[in-house]
Amino acid sequence: MSNPDEPKSEKSPEAHAPPTVAVEIECEAVGTGSGLGVRGILRRWRREDLMRKGSLTLRAVALLFSLLSLIIMASNQHGGWMNYQHYEEYRYVLAIAILSTLYTGIQSLKHVHQLSTGKELIAQRTWALVDFFGDQIMAYLLISSASSAVPMTDRMREGSDNLFTDSSAAAISMSFLAFLALALSAMLSGYKLSIHSYI
Repeated sequence: MSNPDEPKSEKSPEAHAPPTVAVEIECEAVGTGSGLGVRGILRRWRREDLMRKGSLTLRAVALLFSLLSLIIMASNQHGGWMNYQHYEEYRYVLAIAILSTLYTGIQSLKHVHQLSTGKELIAQRTWALVDFFGDQIMAYLLISSASSAVPMTDRMREGSDNLFTDSSAAAISMSFLAFLALALSAMLSGYKLSIHSYI
């Protein structure tokens, strides 16, 4: 039995002390300097939202210029030798303009769906790879088609400057502008792919 005269053994004060270390670490994480707190998360969300909207804008611009190139080249038929179908370079410009219009249209619809619903149609990793490789391939094809048609258009314009050569030059210019938009989009897609651990 215990003796009432004996002092009761008290537990050490450390056993009753609250866990201050964990609280201090959490407070430091929420602070402004670490970037791991609420401000860091909000900054990351704003950056991701800006990248989504920027990607949509670049693809919409590429869609517009690709569609203009397609329409201008397809309507470039003025009879006789002034018909785009007689020239392989112009048929190449038209074919790539069609592909670019389809690709950028699908990508723009995907971005609009994602921004409006907040849901992905396909896994994010798959779309990131499609964006990265698709943008690069389409940008290369656009600059390839534009550069193949420029020398012939210049030679034609030396002989006679008419509606056919002006329309050809306009379609080539639209293809080049679509290339610029897709090249910027490809850089943005590469950046998005590099900051996330998809692979």
